[in-house]
Amino acid sequence: MKTMEGGRLGENTGIREELIRKACSLALKAHKAASDNKLFVVEKSRGSAEVIFCFGGSWSVGDWFTKKPFGETKISLDLFPSLRSIGNDQIAVVNEAFLKKFQLILESTTLRNEVEKAVTGKMQIVFTGHSSGGPLAILTTIWFLEKYLRAENNQIQPLCMTFGSALVGDRIFSHAINRENWSSHFVHFIMRSDIVPRIFLCPLSSIERELQPILNFFHKKSTYFNQEPEIKPHQALSFFSMVLRNASSVTSHAACKYMECTNLLLEKLTNFIELSPYRPFGTNVFCTKNGRLIVLKNPDAVFQMLFYSLQLSSESEGKEFAQRSLMEHFEYQIELEESLGMQDMVHLDGVEGIPLFSNRGAASELATSNIALNDLGLSTTARLCVRAAGELEKQKLRNQDKIDGSSKRKIKEAINLLEKYHMDCELRKTSYYDAFKLQKNKDDFEANVKRQELAGYWDEVLSLLKTYQLPDEFECREEWVELGTRYRRLVEPLDIANYYRHSLNENTGPYMGTGRPARYKYTQRWREHALNLPLKSSLESCFWAEVEELCQGKFEEMKERVLHLEGEISKWVCDKEIGMDVFSEGSTFVKWWRTLPYEHRIGSRVARFIDC
Repeated sequence: MKTMEGGRLGENTGIREELIRKACSLALKAHKAASDNKLFVVEKSRGSAEVIFCFGGSWSVGDWFTKKPFGETKISLDLFPSLRSIGNDQIAVVNEAFLKKFQLILESTTLRNEVEKAVTGKMQIVFTGHSSGGPLAILTTIWFLEKYLRAENNQIQPLCMTFGSALVGDRIFSHAINRENWSSHFVHFIMRSDIVPRIFLCPLSSIERELQPILNFFHKKSTYFNQEPEIKPHQALSFFSMVLRNASSVTSHAACKYMECTNLLLEKLTNFIELSPYRPFGTNVFCTKNGRLIVLKNPDAVFQMLFYSLQLSSESEGKEFAQRSLMEHFEYQIELEESLGMQDMVHLDGVEGIPLFSNRGAASELATSNIALNDLGLSTTARLCVRAAGELEKQKLRNQDKIDGSSKRKIKEAINLLEKYHMDCELRKTSYYDAFKLQKNKDDFEANVKRQELAGYWDEVLSLLKTYQLPDEFECREEWVELGTRYRRLVEPLDIANYYRHSLNENTGPYMGTGRPARYKYTQRWREHALNLPLKSSLESCFWAEVEELCQGKFEEMKERVLHLEGEISKWVCDKEIGMDVFSEGSTFVKWWRTLPYEHRIGSRVARFIDC
């Protein structure tokens, strides 16, 4: 494994340490502002090139959980269009209470205007929050990235630093952040024993009785830093134990998935046990309380560490550890002052190779990682789970290498042959679609063989995407977006021709209803996402399916659809998204178009393409 030891955290994260200190201090102070009903605070020092937006927390159960079991809801794609898996078309899940609070801040405060001022002034923009203020900083940062970086292509790079933040989103949330290459914008500091980053691994039903007293304790600590804790030891222990028990269930289930465990009992248990949907993301910095900072970017490995770093050495230390898990939530500023001064940072990269045993006699690089893992109290079981998370990431890269190699080569070879077939049809002034549909010549048969081969290659890619066995960034890779578009425009007309040639529509309905293969939907969504196009706007490859359906209806009943299709055809031809062979004499399209009323045809937008 690769281990970077020593050095400064700022050099590793690309963030000035003075800015880290300042963000931490302001994030903690924002709690007091939150008590005064200030939803956020803007800090800008005179002469500074930075502006820091600080978000305070909330302290009622309803501000954390809106409902059972985990208070989750689907994200609003209007605000966060990127927070979904592209091909699988799954929408990210986030904490509903935090989402509503963010929307309230966005709509009822001056946040938009303040951010716009900072952008206009070309300031370095930092969003920060502690505790339940962390999720607000996270959501604001993603909103900024959507609005200014993705939609407007503004080059200002925001930073988000959270301290003891609660988890906010699920695995699709984490997947989307990685896919967009936004992970580097987020740095999350986590004290080894702080309970708050683990709270949402537990359903509300398990901690409902203790949660409000715990939040009251946090509220008082946030306002009066010197006040003695009033939470009773048995309450702290009960709360801690419940969080730990549920964290054990969800992380163990995840680890079994990493290891491809096929135990049917495991799957049956998920029908009875409520497992948290929330997952970490971004760069995570674990604070060990001895001055060492441990940096980790693999979200699955971080997920395992959130549980295993809370493990007790013995049951006798339960009450003390439980109390510590509450007190550490407000020790970030003290801890970072010490840690940043010591310059003792360990960056764990390639966690699939971490040592399984706390052997202090290991080689230098392993010894360094061993010390770091011992600081987090990771047992052999914990290390196995962390290694499995690392191996999962490595396997995704191996899968990608495979399809980047032989699979992509075979796809390109088959596409080249079909493009030649298409050109030959155009030279014969024959519609590519109709030639294939009629299957009169040998080259039509050979084209069908290539169509089927390509279906197999692409279905192999899709099988990996559907189970998230490729790197998160795969669907945003330009070469695959272009290859997918090239494939879809060339081959989908052949699939449509085959569908209607065999009259499959008579039994299963229109092609666009249930007949369209997933491989075309996935590659269409890739292009729409890459170009910031509306969903379902790249339907040029489905042109023939609409023609086939219109052939079966009456003009009077389908006039609006006809007008819409003609408008789209005009645009597709101008953009060279469909070929001119569509207008070949005798093509299915031309034959159908000539059946339309004369009054319509003379004013049609496609009349100029057809010899009337």
